[in-house]
Amino acid sequence: MTAPILRTLGELRAETAKWQAAGERIGVVPTMGALHDGHLSLVDAAKKDCDRVIVTIFVNPMQFNNPDDLENYPRTEHDDARKLERFNIDILYVPDGPEMYPDGFASTVTVSGLTDVLCGTHRPGHFDGVATVVAKLFLQTSANDAYFGEKDFQQLQIVRRMARDLDIPITVHGCTTIREIDGLAMSSRNLLLSDRARVKAPALNEEMERIAEEIAKGTPFSELQDAAIRRIENAGFTKVEYLEVRANDDLELLDTPTRPARLLAAAWLAGVRLIDNISVRD
Repeated sequence: MTAPILRTLGELRAETAKWQAAGERIGVVPTMGALHDGHLSLVDAAKKDCDRVIVTIFVNPMQFNNPDDLENYPRTEHDDARKLERFNIDILYVPDGPEMYPDGFASTVTVSGLTDVLCGTHRPGHFDGVATVVAKLFLQTSANDAYFGEKDFQQLQIVRRMARDLDIPITVHGCTTIREIDGLAMSSRNLLLSDRARVKAPALNEEMERIAEEIAKGTPFSELQDAAIRRIENAGFTKVEYLEVRANDDLELLDTPTRPARLLAAAWLAGVRLIDNISVRD
């Protein structure tokens, strides 16, 4: 069944007010569209937990550092709506820029600390844009539960901290990264890869899995990092922005993980920036 597409906050709140009055549990899956199986796994999780499910599509200009990146981001609303039909969601919320950021909009949400490392170092202001739009979507949808993929692990931790710090009454769920059969983490940006680049892309995850195995054997990450970066670049990636082990909760930089941790990476391939992360154990 095709869900109604709502484009204004007034329309959205008119519906959610009825659900709240009935005591129904509302789930939200915030996206920027170009939906793939990773997004759909979040929708499936929301459907299992909640009485009502809202999927949002908004390509958020506040989180793009590069205007060309914003311009080239895939926009596939018709196909996205078709992919959602089998889930029988209740609302597809697709606001435009002026609806989300009306004239005179002047507020920004900043989450200190967690945004100063990893992607935050290379994309100044990006996570301010993420935190701002997600806070607005949480409040606009009146959701009780929100669903995010662990593929964007830093974003997940920032959203959790933002909701906690601002006392937004919502539970933020992190869902397992969905991968292609060759190990590449599913991402809307994968659509931008040429056929030749797509063949090379799984090398990032392959190298990360190799490192995780060595860490599990007790090898300090500092003894693995430089050689791993060289192998990734030799596989066809033009630049590795970062390859680091960090604690799950506060993203503290670690060499030998003594608490739950992640190996996180960002690398450029044929002009496309890919990110990935996997769990590492001590």
